This record gives sequence, structure tokens and C-alpha cells, in this order.
Amino acid sequence: MKRCSTGVQGLNSILAGGFPCDRMYLIEGDPGVGKTTLALQFLLEGLKQRESCLYITLSETRQELSAVADSHEWNLDGLHVFELSALEQQLKDVSDTTFYQPSELELNRVTKILTDTIENLKPTRVVFDSLSELRLLAETPLRHRRQLLSLKQFFVGRQCTVLLLDDRTTITNRDAQVQSIVHGVIALEKASPPYGVARRTLNVVKMRGVQFKEGFHDFVIRKGGVIVFPRLVAAEHRTSYDRSVFKIEIDGLDALLGGGLHRGTSTMLMGPPGTGKSTLTLKYGYEAAKRGEISHFFLFDETLDTFFDRGSQMGVDLRPFVKSGLIKADEIDPAEISPGELMCRISNSVDSGNARFIVIDSVNGYLNSMPDERFLSLQLHELLSYLNHKGVITLLVLAQQGFIGSMQSPIDLTYLSDTVILLRHFEAAGHVKQAISVIKKRSGPHERTLREFSMDTGGIRVGEPLKQFHGVLSGIPTLRDLTSGAQPTQRPSPP
Repeated sequence: MKRCSTGVQGLNSILAGGFPCDRMYLIEGDPGVGKTTLALQFLLEGLKQRESCLYITLSETRQELSAVADSHEWNLDGLHVFELSALEQQLKDVSDTTFYQPSELELNRVTKILTDTIENLKPTRVVFDSLSELRLLAETPLRHRRQLLSLKQFFVGRQCTVLLLDDRTTITNRDAQVQSIVHGVIALEKASPPYGVARRTLNVVKMRGVQFKEGFHDFVIRKGGVIVFPRLVAAEHRTSYDRSVFKIEIDGLDALLGGGLHRGTSTMLMGPPGTGKSTLTLKYGYEAAKRGEISHFFLFDETLDTFFDRGSQMGVDLRPFVKSGLIKADEIDPAEISPGELMCRISNSVDSGNARFIVIDSVNGYLNSMPDERFLSLQLHELLSYLNHKGVITLLVLAQQGFIGSMQSPIDLTYLSDTVILLRHFEAAGHVKQAISVIKKRSGPHERTLREFSMDTGGIRVGEPLKQFHGVLSGIPTLRDLTSGAQPTQRPSPP
């Protein structure tokens, strides 16, 4: 089946190539959701391909359309626009009397004028904006359905692809009459969270003869038009990749991990604030860049300046690699981005940017920044599966609540990760120290010990296993007498 490109970034992918040509489609959504912008992109795509395009506007004026085009820096030259004022003038010219005309007669005259215009111009793309005006003229659902059936029959054999825009302002309940007539239906929705920008989603309700991508897809309206972010389906991206082990060249850490991190796996670094989780991800990105591999950091909790300064203080200067393109870092403003857009940016970094390391710092910022979004954990599962299929090493930072003693996580996501690295504070000889351990690794064996973890201007060091201590994970360990084999004396818990 011949396809008609939509001109909307991401929408062709959802429709497996675009609209099937020479059919009628319904684009429905509340006012302000982006129907007019999408329709204009559809027509401008036709103009690029030297097609004749017609915009029939019954609810907006030519000046309003021009204002929309100017905001996106579009040129509407060559686009035929038929507006309501011209229609009213023609209705007045053909009136036989000044008395009120019955609605059925008026509807027939409107339809006749519109079909005559289409006959004269012979467009291959037509947009009706909007069905609310025709619905008001029809007055009854039966008459409205008959009129749409008449329009559908009129376009048969004319090699014309038609979009009907419906703002749903003249219906109180869901109107399934129009949906049953047209070849396909795309619903646009808009939700306003308590804080941040509005979230817009697109859903292909039906599309006859097309294996489209189902579900809700986030989209935004920016300068240049509508951008749709297709829902990520990990199963569509299975590839073969290098299954080698990545070593960070820190002996103690590589020993803990059973040699290093396997490609195509995800690793979660858990622990309270200040234990070195983010610094450890910096070290991995730095080592990858030294070997010519691209790393991409998505930062929710800190600014780029803080990110680079912290690395420099630990002997990990990332700025030279940023200039060479081996290190990329994006500061994510959760109030301005939707989950679908974030997924798309990460996937583009892998597919187009050839990133081999992806770092999300932190998962807390990702989850807490969008509390009204449902199924975020499922989206994160799909993202990690996609990255694993691509052979990418993914590092996730999860900050736990508390500093000493029992720790609590805002959400249990350890089941999503292939490897879990646990970092802890503990007290020893009047000093606060850090400990590191690996508590899970699906891709192979690992060392089941706790080692001391330290950071300073000289870099990151992982010491020998803490065999002389007992209860490190509790935060207040006891010293064991290794010569006598006596059990440690339990110290009372602090008040």
C-alpha cells in the first residue's frame, strides 16, 4: 500500500511509514493540543513533494493560520486556503431569499461549495478544520453521519488523502460515529501536572491495514512543529555485540566484580549520600573515554559545572574528552521533559551517537521528578532491556535514605539491574569511612566480601577485604580478634 508521509518527526515510525494514501483520517483532541500544527505539517510535507494541498478552515481565519506558520518559521506559499468568510459570502450569493434557510438546505449548500472547490483545485492532500462546524450545521447525529458518508464517497477515486480535525467541543460524549467511518483515528491528549509544562500524548486508536505501534506516545510542540517520541519497544532492537568484560583498572573493585562489568548489562550503585556513587560513575566514563569509547551522562541532581568540578577534584578531568566528543553530559530539567522524550534522547545517543556507556544520575531524580506519571518503573525496565540488547553498559545511581544504620530505598528497583553495588558509611577509630560490596551479579561470579572504599585528590582506591570488622553494614562495626577466634563483643546501639 502506498504511504503518504505525515511530515511529523516520529509519527511515520509509529505508522510504519505514514498514512496509507487516498484515505480519510480523523485527528481528534481538545483545543490547544496541537491538531492544527500537525495538520499544517502534513500539508507542508505535501508541498515539498510538489503536491497540490488544500486547507479548509471553518474555525480559524487565514491570518490565524499565518500566525501559526510564522511562529514555526514556515512558508505557506503555494498552500490553498479556503476559509469560512469566503464560504459565507458564497452562501449569501446563492441564497434565493432573505428568509432563514432550513439547516438541511444550508448544510447541503456548504457541502456543495466545498466539493466544487476541491473539484477545481484537484488537491492530493486536504484538511478539514474542524468537524464541529459541520456537526452544528447537521444538528442531528444521523444527518451528520450521512454527510460524512457523502464526503467519503466523494473522495473515492480522487487520489486524495484527507484529514478531518475534531476539537470535540460540540459533543458531550465520545462520538464513535465518525470513528467508524474513517480509515484511521489518531487521538491527541493534553494533561497539566501540578508543576511543570503540559504533557501531551498521542494514541493511534485505529488504522485499517497498518501494523502500527500501539500505546500512548509522548509528543511536544516546539519551534518547527510537532515532535513525537515513539514508545520504546526493546524487543525490536535485538543485535549482536561484543560480550567482553570492561575493567576499570582498580584492582580491588575488579576483584569484587569478578573481573569487571560485562557489556550488555546494567549496574545499580546504591548507598546513602556521600558514599561515592556518582564519583565511581565518573571514573567509569573517564576510563571508557581513554579507550576511545563514548559515554553519555544524564544528570538529574546536579549542574554541569558541579559535575565537571567534582571530577577534576578526584583526578578525573573530563573536560578534554567533552571537546573530543567522547564524553557527553546533559543536565535534565524534569519539569520540562516527559518520560518518552528522555527515552528517545537516550536511544538516539546509542543509535546515532554510538554511546557505549549510559549513566542515569540519579534514579531518584528520574522517579521523583515525575510523580504523576504512571508505569515509570515499566518504562525503566523497557529502557534497560533495550540498552542490554545494544551491548551498552548502563550505570544507575540510587540514593538511599539515611546515613548510618538501616537504609531505605524510595523504590525497589534492584530486580531491574543485572549487578548491584552497595556502598556504606561506617565508623572506625573515630573516623567515618566508606565500604563497598557487590551483592548481586547475574552475568557471572563475584567476590562476596566488603572492602574499604576511599576517594581523595589522588583518585579512587579500593582496599583489602574488611575481615577484622563485623557489622560494617550496620554502620557501627565491632573489631574481631582474629588470633583467638573469639566472637566480637556487641556494642550497644546509640540512642
